[in-house]
Amino acid sequence: MEDTQGAARDWSIQDIARIAGTTSRTLRHYDDVGLLKPSRVGINGYRYYDGAALLQLQRILLLRGLGLGLEAIAEVFHRQADPVEALTRHLEWLGQEQQRLALQAQSVRKTIETVRKGGQLMAEDMFDGFDHTQYKDEVEERWGKDAYAASDAWWRSKDDAEKREWKSRAENLGRDWIAAATAGVAPDGSRAQDLARRHVEWLKSIPGTPAATAGGDLKGYVLGLADMYVADQRFAANYGGTEGASFVRAALRSYVEMHLQDGN
Repeated sequence: MEDTQGAARDWSIQDIARIAGTTSRTLRHYDDVGLLKPSRVGINGYRYYDGAALLQLQRILLLRGLGLGLEAIAEVFHRQADPVEALTRHLEWLGQEQQRLALQAQSVRKTIETVRKGGQLMAEDMFDGFDHTQYKDEVEERWGKDAYAASDAWWRSKDDAEKREWKSRAENLGRDWIAAATAGVAPDGSRAQDLARRHVEWLKSIPGTPAATAGGDLKGYVLGLADMYVADQRFAANYGGTEGASFVRAALRSYVEMHLQDGN
C-alpha cells in the first residue's frame, strides 16, 4: 500500500496491535524469536511494519488459531517460504473445516430437536460431518491406495455400535495422552511407555496399515505417524495441540527404540 507521496506505507506497532487484536508485547516477542521482524525501526525506537510484515503476521495468527506453537510455526515457515502458496493451503483447510463444522452443527441441531420431540434418533443423521475419510489423501500418499481401501472397507463393515466403541477407545487413548502430558511425566517413563504400548496395539487393530500387515514396516509406520501428529494440526488437536503431540512423539520414539528395533 502506498501513501499520497508514493512511498510504501507502514504502520506503527501500536496500530498493528490494535488492528490485529493482539498486543505490542506479543509483537515484540515475535520479533525476539525471529518470527516477525519489523520493516524498520524509527529513531525513537518504535517498530514499524509494512505490507509484507502484515502478511507474515496474518500467517502467524492463522497458525496460532489452529493450535500450533511458535516453534512449529517456524518450521512451517521454513517449509513453506512462498506466502501465497501457504495462505492458499490455509484457505483450503479452513474451507474444509468450515464445511465439516457446518455439517456437525446441523447434525447436533437435528439431534437436539429429535430428543426434544421424543422422536427416534437416526444414526445416519447423527454423524454427519464426523468423517473418517478426512485423512484419505495422506494415507494414500504415504502408504498406498490399497492401505486406504482396506482400512476404509473395514470401517464401513462395522455397525453403528462398533463404530461408537472404536471411536470411544480412540478418544480415551487421546485423553490419557493429554493427561500424561499435562502431568509432566517423562516420555520414557513407565506411564508414557504404557500409553505408547496401547497406542501401537491400537494401530495394529486397523487393517490395511503397515502395523496390521504381516512383514509390514511397523517401526517406520509408528515413527512416521509420530511426526505427523506434530506437523499436522488436525492430528495434534487429538492430543491437546502441538505441545501434547510432541510429548506423544517423544514417547513413541522411545518405545520404538526399546521394543521395535527389528521393525515389528
